[in-house]
Amino acid sequence: MPGRGNYFAKLLSLVGVDLSRFVWPVRVYYEDTDSGGVVYYANYLKFMERARTERLRAMGFDQDQLRRDHGVLFAVHSIQVDYLRPAVFNDLLEVSAAISEQRRVSLTFTQEVQCSGTERPVLCRGQVRVVCIDADSFRPRPIPGVVRATLESMDGC
Repeated sequence: MPGRGNYFAKLLSLVGVDLSRFVWPVRVYYEDTDSGGVVYYANYLKFMERARTERLRAMGFDQDQLRRDHGVLFAVHSIQVDYLRPAVFNDLLEVSAAISEQRRVSLTFTQEVQCSGTERPVLCRGQVRVVCIDADSFRPRPIPGVVRATLESMDGC
């Protein structure tokens, strides 16, 4: 596939990056667009989910590892999104995932979806609150200590 090497090179370049401003690249495919040729609104939520997941992975916490080793999952509790401009087929987007608030059982992410490039207009922004839950009972549970310690050691958390 053309361009895949550049995509993976960008992903590999995340090693050692300051995670206080984490950005995940997303290419818009036909499947992401609606009949009007713009990104369907719900797909921005999928893009944001990927960025949050990859941010945690870059910190050393895979979702399956958290479930296996700590018996926890993160579930979206609430979300507020403002749609500002449309993205279209083949746009290269940058999706940020900054942790703006940490509580005993929840994290709040501030996220933006921007076009990649020099002008980088913001297309969408949102606040997503995720709650740490027990993997078996789905009841709220404190965020594991190792995750909290990592977050607390980062600037801005």
